[in-house]
Amino acid sequence: MTKNVVTILDTGETYGCAREENLLDAMVRLGRKGIPSGCHGGGCGVCKIHIVDGTWRGKTMSREHVSSDEEARGIVLACRAYPSSDVTLKVLGKMKKAVCRERKYGLV
Repeated sequence: MTKNVVTILDTGETYGCAREENLLDAMVRLGRKGIPSGCHGGGCGVCKIHIVDGTWRGKTMSREHVSSDEEARGIVLACRAYPSSDVTLKVLGKMKKAVCRERKYGLV
């Protein structure tokens, strides 16, 4: 199974993600912590990210958390996005401060 490389700019963390696996599940399965994790079903918005480089395909996004304009610009929920290539992303969700704080204090 070929894996794409996912890079989280906020933490510098990288991990492999198969095309059949969403960005959040792959990270959690590997024990990584760069993207905040919530419901894993697209309903909470905690895993909101901005894909700044790379291609992806997505399942339906909750319009409560991601507008169609945002989605067109690569702002998506990690639990609903599947990589089609290597991907570089930034965290935007509700828990972004916690991720950045962990990185700052070397907790990641």
